[in-house]
Amino acid sequence: MTARKIFVTTALPYANGNFHIGHIMEYIQADTWVRAQRMQGNAVDFVGADDAHGAPIMIAAEKAGKTPQQFVADIAAGRKQYLDGFHIAFDNWHSTDAPENHALAQQIYLDLKANGLIETRTIEQFFDPEKNMFLPDRFIKGECPRCHAKDQYGDNCEVCGAVYAPTELINPYSALSGAKPQLKTSEHFFFKLSDPRCVEFLKEWTQDGVHVQPEVAAKIKEWFGTRTNPDGSTSSGLDDWDISRDAPYFGIEIPDAPGKYFYVWLDAPIGYLASLKNLLARRGQDYAAYMADPALEQYHFIGKDIITFHTLFWPAMLKFSGRKTPTKICVHGFMTVNNGEKMSKSRGTGLDPLKYLSLGMNPEWLRYYLGAKLNGRNEDIDFNPEDFMARVNADLIGKYVNIASRAAGFITKRFGGKLGTVSEDGQALLAQLRAHKDAIVAAYEARDTARAVRETMLLCDRVNAYVDANKPWELAKKEGMEARLQDVCSTCIEAFRILTIYLKPILPQVAADVAAFLIVPPEQFDGVDRPLGAGHQIGQYQHLMQRVEDRQLDALFALPAPAAEEAILPGGEAIAPTITIDDFAKIDLRIAKIVECKAVEGSTKLLQLTLDVGEGRTRNVFSGVASMYKPEQLEGKLTVVVANLAPRKMKFGVSEGMVLAASHADEKAHPGIYVLEPFPGAQPGMRIH
Repeated sequence: MTARKIFVTTALPYANGNFHIGHIMEYIQADTWVRAQRMQGNAVDFVGADDAHGAPIMIAAEKAGKTPQQFVADIAAGRKQYLDGFHIAFDNWHSTDAPENHALAQQIYLDLKANGLIETRTIEQFFDPEKNMFLPDRFIKGECPRCHAKDQYGDNCEVCGAVYAPTELINPYSALSGAKPQLKTSEHFFFKLSDPRCVEFLKEWTQDGVHVQPEVAAKIKEWFGTRTNPDGSTSSGLDDWDISRDAPYFGIEIPDAPGKYFYVWLDAPIGYLASLKNLLARRGQDYAAYMADPALEQYHFIGKDIITFHTLFWPAMLKFSGRKTPTKICVHGFMTVNNGEKMSKSRGTGLDPLKYLSLGMNPEWLRYYLGAKLNGRNEDIDFNPEDFMARVNADLIGKYVNIASRAAGFITKRFGGKLGTVSEDGQALLAQLRAHKDAIVAAYEARDTARAVRETMLLCDRVNAYVDANKPWELAKKEGMEARLQDVCSTCIEAFRILTIYLKPILPQVAADVAAFLIVPPEQFDGVDRPLGAGHQIGQYQHLMQRVEDRQLDALFALPAPAAEEAILPGGEAIAPTITIDDFAKIDLRIAKIVECKAVEGSTKLLQLTLDVGEGRTRNVFSGVASMYKPEQLEGKLTVVVANLAPRKMKFGVSEGMVLAASHADEKAHPGIYVLEPFPGAQPGMRIH
């Protein structure tokens, strides 16, 4: 059988934070598949990279006082501890800000342009007047124009999967400042996804039963259908894709278009090719020749939240720039905890990968648990602590590891570590184990590791039933049963070797430890059919794995202890340090009536309030609540004002106090500010005690 040549990637993590458990789940799934391919003798190149471009990186770097390049480099420096910690073995880890990606992105763009699939248009685009910049799609939020889900991003809805222009959002707001964005015109570049050539290709490519899972194909099919637009009109087919962004922007410049940059989602998937090209160059291999090989297969492992980009934009970009399209897009769901609850660190339901490792928890416990859950379909999986403990302790250790521990000691102590001849009943058992090889290999191929684990555990049950039936611990006590004892224990050791081969893609470190114990070279799937044989010398057995303990799971999901004298409230902010009644008495809080309220010309954040505080005169106060209130909503209302605050000279005039309002500490996640309003009956000038 000819060895396959396969190029494998995972989705590129955005370089603005550490890996979370979703990343680790995807990497373990892909790593397991890659290991299974190599165990069949296939040649696999497994690459990843940091997604390094875009306005969020630029903004985060600015806040951190770093250049975007240094900010990304610092994030990248922390990747290795996660990957090594969970035995995830990429052949190369690169960056989309690398020279290879700049060159490839610009060339793919030029090839698409030469094919008549790029055009420029003057568009209206949201502009944040507070930040003085055009807003990236991910920094505009609002109501989805299709399903009306709230707080959706400006490029696609995470609830219904719809793709749209930011200007289609209902009630949009800036996620950076909370300001209502203004529409300004700008020239943008579009990839003509609506071109009949693209539509025809994508319909065939996504619906042929080969390139995506059936449930994913069904979802994609909806995007080709007729839909109702926000204005009541209908449209069908695919929309063209805006692939450019205006300066300031951290990214790759569009050729011959100063001040224009590729949208991060154009150059991000090209980073797959760039990482591969970098790897091949370091090996001295020719990238063009590698990609031109018609036998090359290309697999991408991704989460269900980025299907649009990988099943529409990415294959169309490749196809119409004259490049090889993916063989398969492998989509997985999300991970929840405790029967479907969304993970949250603040609620004690977050699973932090580094915390897991720091607690001394075996990374292969998690690899095994995820392997037992993932089935190759686009479905969410749940992490349940009790289930995790049961699967690891009862199945992985109690059923699998226990086989070796029940037999190895007798071989070492009684027979000098040498295996004996396996008799007929043992051969029958081993034949049953070998008969499942093709089914288990096929399960790995389909990414159905749950089935591979399930079948392997059923085989473990058969081996343990054989042990229980033959009771080597009793044979060891009987006269004249030496040969039978060696036979039974040799059968168990050979069975354990076969089972280890079946689990090796999921448990690479255990498999390496078993190979050292059995004194065999690293084995592939075909090693199942080559028994060790009588006289083979094995080494001293050492415990392969400890059991999960309750205390470890308790610590893993324990809430972080708040700092001394500090309580975190639902508003997301700690209570301030204690003050005395004398401190409080210094603040003169008064009931005020808002006599007049009007917008402030030149500001989208401030309203100008004329207040009656019971002094026989009115006060002028500027308040940053324009994102939440129209002037007519506040006129005539009562509120609370800090009456003895020193006047403050502002750009728009003098502010003579401060109106009290409430907001969440995390303004990006929970935008909004709410003016305090006393109960009816309060009068202007009354003091708050």
